This record gives sequence, structure tokens and C-alpha cells, in this order.
Amino acid sequence: MPGICVKRIGFCDATEIETVSLGIAAGGSTIFMIIFLLLRLKAAPRGSDQMNKLSDLIQSGAKAFLTTEYKYLSVFVVLFSIALLILYTIDSDDNLDGVRIACCFLAGAILSASAGWAGMLVATDANVRTTQAADKEGLPTALRVAFAGGSVMGFTVVGLGLTGVSIFYYLMTLGRDDGGDEDMMRRQALESLAGFGFGASAIALFARVAGGIFTKAADVGADLVGKIEMDIPEDDPRNPAVIADNVGDNVGDVAGMGADLFESFVGSIIAAATLADGDSVLVSLPFWIAGAGIIASMIGFFFVSTKDGASQKELLFALHKGTLVASAFVMGFSAIICWLFFDNEKEGWCIYGCILIGLASGVLIGQATEYFTSYEYWAVQSITAAGVTGPATVIIQGLGIGMVSCVAPVLVIVVTILACNALFDEYGIAIAAVGMLSTLGITLATDAYGPIADNAGGIAEMAELDGRVREITDALDALGNTTAATGKGFAIGSAVLTSLSLLQAFKTTTGVTDIDLGDAYVMSGLLFGAMLPFLFAALTMLSVQKAAGAIIVEVRRQFAEIEGLREGTAEADSDKCVAISTQSSIEEMILPGVYAIMSPLIMGFLIGPTALAGMLAGSIASGMMLAIMMSNAGGAWDNSKKYIEIEGACGGKGTETHKACVVGDTVGDPFKDTSGPALNILIKLMSMVSLTIAPILEGAENWDNWYYGLIPIGLCVAATYFVYIKYWKNAVDISAPVKAASIVEA
Repeated sequence: MPGICVKRIGFCDATEIETVSLGIAAGGSTIFMIIFLLLRLKAAPRGSDQMNKLSDLIQSGAKAFLTTEYKYLSVFVVLFSIALLILYTIDSDDNLDGVRIACCFLAGAILSASAGWAGMLVATDANVRTTQAADKEGLPTALRVAFAGGSVMGFTVVGLGLTGVSIFYYLMTLGRDDGGDEDMMRRQALESLAGFGFGASAIALFARVAGGIFTKAADVGADLVGKIEMDIPEDDPRNPAVIADNVGDNVGDVAGMGADLFESFVGSIIAAATLADGDSVLVSLPFWIAGAGIIASMIGFFFVSTKDGASQKELLFALHKGTLVASAFVMGFSAIICWLFFDNEKEGWCIYGCILIGLASGVLIGQATEYFTSYEYWAVQSITAAGVTGPATVIIQGLGIGMVSCVAPVLVIVVTILACNALFDEYGIAIAAVGMLSTLGITLATDAYGPIADNAGGIAEMAELDGRVREITDALDALGNTTAATGKGFAIGSAVLTSLSLLQAFKTTTGVTDIDLGDAYVMSGLLFGAMLPFLFAALTMLSVQKAAGAIIVEVRRQFAEIEGLREGTAEADSDKCVAISTQSSIEEMILPGVYAIMSPLIMGFLIGPTALAGMLAGSIASGMMLAIMMSNAGGAWDNSKKYIEIEGACGGKGTETHKACVVGDTVGDPFKDTSGPALNILIKLMSMVSLTIAPILEGAENWDNWYYGLIPIGLCVAATYFVYIKYWKNAVDISAPVKAASIVEA
């Protein structure tokens, strides 16, 4: 195979241009796949004028939110790019280092935001086509249309990710005075490339947090007033918050999730390449494995299909077929790549073993998550059964199930770490993360498909289509809840492996040899880091509560003041709810984002790299547990409600058990769609920020750079004061919900 990077078996010398060529070729191949998927979507009809009107409302709301969010984020990106430019120019002997890191940061941020925007556009177009397919064609066609829409998101993320990181890796190698030492040149290039991952992580965090707050504020507000107080269906057009809820599905679960997994994908490649320590073959390998995974995901896509009347297990198997086929092809492609790359068979097959372990761990974590979140299994059914005695027992049972669900993923991750470390040390753990994420194209498609199916059900309800259509979309939505939970488990597992690899890369760059728990600085950092996920989760949960309270007041006001709204003779003002959710989510994303970015800077500069390494270790451990518990508990609560609504368990809709499970679902909404999924970005972001500043901290002792640490402390204090003032100035009058409720009752 001429031209391949196979230095160790003598075909040619490994060069950066070959790695870049592969990245561009594999990433570019996604363009053809995306065009094929878009043509398939365009061939599916959009339905009636009423359905199109609803879909256009959802899309315009999503565009308005993302435009507002990106306007604020662009200011942050520009300011932080300037800060990195100044910091690296002052600290480095090479004046171009500041330019390199700033350009990488900008590129990572722009591509991450672009992935989210593209996914949102396609999802808001595919929703109405899925509704029409369910109405005129049935379940198999509806699944095919929704999955095609989700697949555009998946292949856009991996295509932009691999192409972007490949091109910027090559650009970072240019113009360096390495004195003939190519290994040193690669190490320096990868130090700059950490900025690419930092930019992607920062956008992912803000997009996930703001999108999560938006969608859950609208969802909780719509459910509590509509389902419980007014006793109207979930997506009733009389409910002013329904459109905002559907908008939220796209900005949170599509755009936010796309930015999240874009960062995971490029972060795993950067971590593995950094741990290669300049070895040309080991640096190139993650790019090749990621490229092979893209081709394998394309093949797997064509194996997804189902039949009319399929059960939840059969629908799950329909999606699993695509993932399993893609995994099988990655196994084959990886074997060929390792055989070509390594003349030393033992070394090559050890790395191949790490890739297989990474793939297997992703599948096992997904299966464990499915067990705890699908209503086909005991875990979710037990929550539904607990609803017989009221909402309190639903919440208790759900929390218990969420906590128990941590056991299996942790065991899988522990075995993965130990096995890969035994096979190929730290690099083996990093390449396992690349292996786990290699099939992201199709794995993300199964996740992104869920919000499309959810929107399709909302459009069917609001357009007053036949109940048969809603039954089909509900089945797809329940499947989407399970695949979304599985995707979150997958994202958390990959985040832990990637973060551990980034931690090791940070230690290597800074010269920290060991993290000694007996050291006071390490232990202090460990405790501080373990606290951060809880603070982060608390801030996002409180933000949802505040934003949802504003939505509830507005929905109650409209039902009380708009004549004919309850009877269906007047239209609700959905734009007002979209505006409230947008304003609240943009304001509320500030504090969590600032704390996440500034914490590593404070710990690293104020105290030193040893304390920062301890902080990262603590945040990874507690962040993983909390993320799994919250994501799985939320998914289980959601599907316990779906078990009643779809399968008619415990007497079906409208019963006291159903109302109890609706309360559990409402509590679980911010668990699974705001706080839980944002935690895996938190631990990756802090690890990536630490790796970005690692060259500045290299060789530093404790307290050497304490004066730099005062700057991020000042920014945290300023942000806290600003948000505190904004909260009290714009806080909802606590008597307003009571007054509005009294009006409604009257």
C-alpha cells in the first residue's frame, strides 16, 4: 500500500503530510455521505401546511436562540484568544507560539459551533418529514427518515473534527526551528494543538449548559402547568410552552450534544498524539483509527432498519445492528493498520488489543445504561411500580436506581484502564479512548435521532393528526430516550478515558512525576476537584429551577388572561416563552462556564502543577459518578412515565400512578439533559485547559506563579457578583406563581 505511513516496515518515512492527507480524505468522504443523507431527507415529503408552520416555528426559535448564544460566545472566544496570544508570547522564546495557540483556539471554537448549528438545521427540517412518514408510510419509514436526520449530525461532527484537527496539526509543525529534531517538532506542534481542543471544549460547555437550561426550563414549565394543572396532553397546542419545549430539544439535545461529542472526538485524538512523545508512528495512529471509524460508520448506517409493529426491543436491535456492524469493521480496519504500522508484532498487537478493549468497553457501557433506562427491563419498571404509592417513592426509587447504575460502568472503565495500561502504558489508555470513539459517526446518529422523533410527536399532537401517528412517534420517542441515555453513558465513559489521558499528558509536559496522596498540595487539589462537579451540577439545577419558574408564571398568566385559550379558540403566545427561555439560559450559563475555565487556572498558577494534577484527579472521579447517576436516573424516570403511556402499565394515562411518574420525569429532566451530560464536558474542559497551560507551568514549583492566579480569581469574583446582582434584580416575585395559580383556579 504505497504512500502509507509505515516507517517501521520500510515502505516510506512517516511524514506529517501523509497523516494530514488521510485526515482530509477520511473527513472529506463524509461530505458525500452527508449529501446522500440530505437527498434522502429531501425526498421525504413535509406534510400539510399546518405541520410545516409548526416545524418552521421550531426552526426559527432554534435559530434565534443559537444566534443570540453565539453572539455572546463570539465575544468570549475573541477575548480569550487575545489572552492566550499575550500569555504565550510573553512566556515563550518563539514569538509565534502565541499566534499558534490563539489560532488553534479560534479554529476549535468555530468548528465546534458549526457542528452544532448544522445539526440543528437538519434536525428541525427532519422532524416534520418524520411526522409525515409516520402518518403515510408507518414505523419503518419514520425510523429511516429520523435516523437519516440524526446521521447528518453524526457525520458532520466526525468530518469536521478529523479534518480540522489534521489540518491544524500540520500547520502547527510549519516554521518551527527544531534543530533537526523531528520528535521535538511534533511535541511542540501538539502543545499548540491543545488550544484546538480547548476552544472546542469551551464552546461545548456553554452550548450544553445554555441549551440544557433552555430545553428543561420549557419542558418542566410545559409539563407542570399543562399535564398536571390543566390536565391537557403533553404537546397540546393550547400550551404556550410547547413550541419552546420543541425548540429546546434541538438546541440542547442536538446542537449542544453535537458540540459536546465534537470535543470528545478531537480531544481523544489530541490526547493520544500528545502521549506519543513525538514518535511519528504513534502520533499518526489515532488519526488513522479515527479515519477508519468514519468509513466503518458509513457502512453501519445501511444496516439500520425495522418492521411494522416492532417492539421496543426490536427497535433497539434495529439501531444496535448499525453500531455492531460498524464496530466489526473497525476491528478489521484496525488490525490491518496495526499490521502495517508496526514491524514489531508484539508492539502492534498490544496496541490493537487496546483498541479492541476501547470498542468493547463502549458497547458494554451502552448495554449497562440501556438496562437501567429502557422500560423493557426491571429497573425502569420498578420506578413505575413505585408510583402506586405516590411521587415521593418514585423519586426515592429513581435515585436508588441511578446510584446503582454507577457500578457496571465503573467496573468496565477500571478493567479497561488496567488492561490497557498493562498492554501499552498510558498511550494504551489513550488509544482505547480513540477506539471507543471511532464509531462516533453512527453512535451519535442514534443519539441525535431522538430529539427528531420527539419533535415529530409534538408536531403530530399539535397538528391534531390521527392517534395512530402519535403511537408511532411515541414508540420512536421512547426509543430515543433510551438511545440518548446510552449515548450519554458512552460520552461519559469516553470522557473519563480521554481526561485520564489528558491528565497524563499534563503530567508529562509539566514534569510532575507522581500524584502522592500523602502530599498536602495534592490532597488539597483532590478535595477541591471532587467538589467542583457538585458545585457545577448545583448551579445548573438551580438555573433550570429559576428559568422553569419564569415559564410556569408565564404559562399560567396566558391561560388566565387570554380569552378562549383553554377552549382552543385562541392562539397561545409561544414567542414569549421562547424569549424567556433564551434570556434565562444565556444569563445562567455564565457562572458555570466561568468556574469551569478559571478553576484550573487558579489552581495551576496560584499554587502549582502538583495541586492542579490532584484537582484533575478529584474532578474526574467525582464527576464520573455524579454524571452517570444523574443521566441514568433522569432517563429511567422519563421512561417510567413512557411505560405507562405506551404500554398502559398500572392503569395507563390519567391515573394517580401516571401523575406520580410525571413528577419523577419532571425532576429527572434537568438530571438527564442539563446537569448530567454537562459534567462530562466539565472534566474534559478542565483537563484540556490544564494541558493548554502546561508548557507555562513546566518545571514550576509551588507558589512560583501565584501573581498570575490572582487574575482568574478576580474574574470569578466579578462574575459571581454580576450574576448575583442580575439574579436579584430580575428574580421572579415568589408570590407570582401563587397569584397566577389563584387566577387560574378562579
